[in-house]
Amino acid sequence: MGKIEKKLSSSQMIILGFILVIFLGSLLLMLPAATRDRRGAAFLDALFTATSAVCVTGLVVQDTAAYWSLFGQAVILALIQIGGMGVVTIMVILTVISGKKISLKQRSTMQEAISAHRVGGIVRLTGFIIRMTAAFELLGAMLLFPVFCREAGIKKGLWYSLFHAVSAFCNAGFDLMGSREAYSSLTAYANNPVVNLTIMALIVIGGIGFITWDDIRVNRFHIRKYRMQSKVILTAAILLITVPAFYFFFLEFSGVPAGKRFWYALFQSVTTRTAGFNTADLTVLSETGLALMILLMLIGGSPGSTAGGMKTTTAAVLLSTSVSVFRRREHTRFFGRRIGEEVIRNAATILTMYLVLFLLGGFVICRIEHLPLLTCLFETASAIGTVGLTLGITPELSAVSHGILILLMYCGRVGGLTLIFAALSGNQGNTARLPKEKLTVG
Repeated sequence: MGKIEKKLSSSQMIILGFILVIFLGSLLLMLPAATRDRRGAAFLDALFTATSAVCVTGLVVQDTAAYWSLFGQAVILALIQIGGMGVVTIMVILTVISGKKISLKQRSTMQEAISAHRVGGIVRLTGFIIRMTAAFELLGAMLLFPVFCREAGIKKGLWYSLFHAVSAFCNAGFDLMGSREAYSSLTAYANNPVVNLTIMALIVIGGIGFITWDDIRVNRFHIRKYRMQSKVILTAAILLITVPAFYFFFLEFSGVPAGKRFWYALFQSVTTRTAGFNTADLTVLSETGLALMILLMLIGGSPGSTAGGMKTTTAAVLLSTSVSVFRRREHTRFFGRRIGEEVIRNAATILTMYLVLFLLGGFVICRIEHLPLLTCLFETASAIGTVGLTLGITPELSAVSHGILILLMYCGRVGGLTLIFAALSGNQGNTARLPKEKLTVG
């Protein structure tokens, strides 16, 4: 294993780690004990579910509560936890538990996996991530327990509380509500403040990123001392929650009482950027509302978090670059700091990759399934953004379409640049510079 590790780049180790966990999870879900009928799941169903869990997406082909046994649900929960914290984080934890030293290669891989700025202190940061994850998930479960206990009894209520707390914190969107329709999610709790606030808080905390947590821990509420990245992440998170919430409140869910519409609007705004839970029937939204949700799903959460998508910082860099062009500034800037050209190129590359995969997947599924294009694009945006929201078509799709969604979920969780760097690992860039020529754009 050590020899293999030395030959692999950090990006390749991340990719391989996710693949191994997905296939191991698939094998466990194919066991007879994993399903309620004791027959085990078909390979494609198991693979789809394992991929969705590890990639913290939440799209399902079988109802999580009705189809999977307690053992199967426990496997799904374990896969969600591994996928949310990151395969590399789990590997580091196991290495520490076994008493072995963390190699420089493992530290470098961990740095890339959680988007840390330096290798130094990475083991300490890993310990902080573990403690905070456990604390937030247990606190969320405690807050949810009185609600679920009152409706399902102590044992089932305890399991429901833990499952949904972990699923929310990891931005996975899996639920145990047991509805016939996989897309109903938390609609029964649309007007429940405890469930709404707890789930939304867990989603936001999990989605802002481990590095931002560390900034808040060290600097408390002295925002001026925060890293520039943390400031950009928190600013983007606030804007991406409040602005869509205003849209949903004033322009969607007409006829719903104001109090319930408030919870509808706020919850849908929070959950759309990778969590996958929903408290409202999404099929009643206008095409404009669905298009807005697609945009939010593609943006996703923050780097180094439990969330997916092309990341809030990517969108922020591209927007700031556009503003700099409009104002004829030479450099992109945030909070009095200049952004390097490499970061801008990476952001443009990530946007291009996500758009190509999202559109291509939607077009292919539309042609294969003969479904409305917007519906198919909603599904592919949900997959590559690792969100899990659906308009109800996922269980009915063909094997080919399921395969497309599996690939999109995997690419969305691993990340576009990680895939590129893994494929090009070992290739030395050409330092020769070609003659410069002017090209008119726009």
